[in-house]
Amino acid sequence: MAQLTIVQAVNQGLRRALESDSKVLLMGEDIGKLGGVFRATEGLQKDFGEDRVIDSPLAESGIVGTAIGLALYGYRPVIEIQFDGFVYPAFDQIVVQLARMRYRSAGALYLPITIRMPFGGGIGSVEHHGESPEAYFASTPGLRVVACADSTDAYWMIQQAVASDDPVIFLEPKRRYYQKGEVDISADLSTALPLHRAKVLVEGSECTIISYGPTVATALQAARLAAADGVKLEVIDLRSLSPLDMPTLIESVRKTGRAVVVHEASSSGGVGGEIGQCLMQSCFYNLKAPVLRVTGYDTPYPPSRIEDDYLPDADRILDAVEKSMSY
Repeated sequence: MAQLTIVQAVNQGLRRALESDSKVLLMGEDIGKLGGVFRATEGLQKDFGEDRVIDSPLAESGIVGTAIGLALYGYRPVIEIQFDGFVYPAFDQIVVQLARMRYRSAGALYLPITIRMPFGGGIGSVEHHGESPEAYFASTPGLRVVACADSTDAYWMIQQAVASDDPVIFLEPKRRYYQKGEVDISADLSTALPLHRAKVLVEGSECTIISYGPTVATALQAARLAAADGVKLEVIDLRSLSPLDMPTLIESVRKTGRAVVVHEASSSGGVGGEIGQCLMQSCFYNLKAPVLRVTGYDTPYPPSRIEDDYLPDADRILDAVEKSMSY
């Protein structure tokens, strides 16, 4: 077992993908000589060369467009969007070209491209450096959208994303980048949990907390506080936003009768609303209370000095649990 931070686990996962397939290459702004602003690709250009770890121009649309061309020629590009708020110039390429190619060609063409994107807030950054754009992509047919929350998942899920023949938006929780965890780097990829499977982290009986990415640690904190008061919360790490692993969520909510969905993105149009509707449709007669959401607010992401008031915390989760249990 190795003790790795999440960003180190991403780095080691990318290294293993590069070693396993000569068609894998990395592209992005400052990912080569610098190793990326978060050092997720540190040392990879030195070891694999400038033809496989490529410092691109500052042009997100060009990066994605170039990756599409490379994928059509048989490569497996892994591209980095330096910060979540920088993805919008590439939105047309992702939604209109990348997501549709397999459908457009009736399955004859596929684009095995992974788009790595640090997402979420909590690092005290300026505008465009702390956002949660995942719902745009989760609602786009043709894209797979996943989010890691710990070092083990970061290590395995990035390799699974690279191996996928469909395009994958790979979300990395930037404020958790330096959170450490044990990773068995000697194991085989076939032993890893499937890419689109949700994971029950804590078993409970009174309410299900569903979260992903940076809010998983917050949900676990809330479960620990609740346990001290004798309340047993079940915590699920969603891991995959598209497709959703609804069977795992349904099984849990049928057991507990209650659900609270937690994410940093705004409430309206967010992933939590989709999950709530699916649970209502499948668990209507098991629900003891409405499915509740604890999210960011319906505003643009705020200045860093007030972001702590915007981000969901354990207190807000426990308030929602209390409200759910009051029905």
